[in-house]
Amino acid sequence: MNEITRHNEIVALVKAKGMVKVTELIELFNISPATARRDITKLDQEGRVKKVRNGIVKIEEKKVAWQPLDTTNTDNYHEKARIALRAAKICNDGESVVINCGSTAFLLGRELCGKDLSIITNYFPLASYLIENDHENVIIMGGLYNKTQNIILNPIIDMSNSYAGKWMFTSGKALTPAGLYKTEILTAVSEQQILEKIEKLVVVVDSSKISTKVDSGMLFCRATKIDILITGKQANKDVIAAIKEQGVEVILV
Repeated sequence: MNEITRHNEIVALVKAKGMVKVTELIELFNISPATARRDITKLDQEGRVKKVRNGIVKIEEKKVAWQPLDTTNTDNYHEKARIALRAAKICNDGESVVINCGSTAFLLGRELCGKDLSIITNYFPLASYLIENDHENVIIMGGLYNKTQNIILNPIIDMSNSYAGKWMFTSGKALTPAGLYKTEILTAVSEQQILEKIEKLVVVVDSSKISTKVDSGMLFCRATKIDILITGKQANKDVIAAIKEQGVEVILV
């Protein structure tokens, strides 16, 4: 048996058993103590096993932590973080806030975590974050958990009388002079159900989503329905002007 084959079998063995002693390697592979030690050292250096006293153990595979956005996209991340920080400043103690799904929504929820606010959300990662970080008042909208979108949907039962809030923060695929568009119809319908029960609608989208037109998607709401838009300073100036003309307060960050 050559070295490569032996190393592969050693790794397979330690994965199956969890731990293998040096004496076991010597006996099972009919090798000398010196060869066993060299094998252990090499496999440990390659990161295939972990060297411990008198043997080796398997390396536990770390589950990749969920992230609400691509943090390697630095420009996008920083703009969304600025939007979330500014959006958090318009909320006052004692208010109820509805936060829908999305990366900017998650960042906003993180900013509001720990403050004297009731946060209503159907975004499961945000709800989990708030609960894990001991936010006092978290209301999770009931329904069916959609793993693909990481949200809880209830598009059939009328939720309009179940939830209400001072603010609703939402985002979407694109914001044009016509209004806000969303990609997922079920998500849009679910969120539309409580639009009439909130006092102020705030759209939080990064500047790349401000556009003159959209190729596809569902119109979530007309621009005239939006109270405040918070976006980046690089947003299309013509579209921003057209939105302002419809009575929308625009905050550029």
